[in-house]
Amino acid sequence: MIPRTLFSSEHELFRESVRTFLEKHAAPFHAQWEKQGYIDRSLWSRAGEAGMLCSHLPEEYGGLGADFLYSAVVIEEISRLGLTGIGFSLHSDIVAPYILHYGSEALKHKYLPKLISGESVTAIAMTEPGAGSDLQGVKTTAVLDGDEYVINGSKTFITNGFLADLVIVVAKTDPKAGAKGTSLFLVEADTPGFDKGKRLEKVGMKAQDTSELFFQNVRVPKENLLGQVGMGFAYLMQELPQERLTVAIGALSSAEAALQWTLEYTRERKAFGKAIADFQNTRFKLAEMATEIQIGRVFVDKCMALHLEGKLDVPTAAMAKYWATDLQCKVLDECVQLHGGYGFMWEYPIARAWADARVQRIYAGTNEIMKEIIARAL
Repeated sequence: MIPRTLFSSEHELFRESVRTFLEKHAAPFHAQWEKQGYIDRSLWSRAGEAGMLCSHLPEEYGGLGADFLYSAVVIEEISRLGLTGIGFSLHSDIVAPYILHYGSEALKHKYLPKLISGESVTAIAMTEPGAGSDLQGVKTTAVLDGDEYVINGSKTFITNGFLADLVIVVAKTDPKAGAKGTSLFLVEADTPGFDKGKRLEKVGMKAQDTSELFFQNVRVPKENLLGQVGMGFAYLMQELPQERLTVAIGALSSAEAALQWTLEYTRERKAFGKAIADFQNTRFKLAEMATEIQIGRVFVDKCMALHLEGKLDVPTAAMAKYWATDLQCKVLDECVQLHGGYGFMWEYPIARAWADARVQRIYAGTNEIMKEIIARAL
């Protein structure tokens, strides 16, 4: 196997602490969280104390000023354990950068310390009942009225939506201007007119709280606008490469974990008097998966290296997201098959990982949209 050279000894020490934290505070409770439909709120504050949230944020806001690889470590370890209910990455690596890059100093000092400590859980409200990957189709509006914007509309499939204290809302400030009429707003969950709908029951990722959000004449100060009016779509396009990279990182780690579980299972499970791993078909399937995962690992690690240098472009991030999630679903399906009937039992991690993986090809932009992005760049 090709050794990974991306992470320093400091990153690996952090990995050990993250792994220990998750094995103690999350893994034993995840099955219960799947039943209740969301993780315990206390995990967020514990993670904040452990330095696992928004580690990349500057020290002036309470962060560690660490590089992106610290975030990657958290994503990898959560995925390795199949803890798909934990929405830390969306909070740290998707929401926080919007506030850091486009928020005023007042907004940054007001909100970022709470994101770092886990006092405030965040979400980003893009998807609507009639607008998924096509963000230009957003119908939610924000109309300036004096010193406030009045927001009306609804969102769906919002990760962290049920627990969220603060939400970035994508809204149209000029419905006639297409992409150039889109803006981003910070909305606190206790703002009058902002209501959370039911937690949505999903095929997989059952411990991840995913909700509908409703906005009826929600008034927010005009200072809660992120960046400039009408620049929201441009901001979304700038930040999406990191979002798609985080999905690819998690997908590869999930596939690696699934292969390891399957290696252990096939070596122990007997059929016709010998271990399943001793059959040629099993050995060849395992060899194929190990090879494809290794190829994916090298590519995704290279994408991380490019991202650290600020050189990861939109098409390459799309390639990583599409290819890694397609591979993840392929690997998990093969691993379920090699587990036989036990692979379809919820008590086995492979079954839960298989169900959890399917949405990866859909969110952060469907893989069909990823291919369109890549094709346009050819």
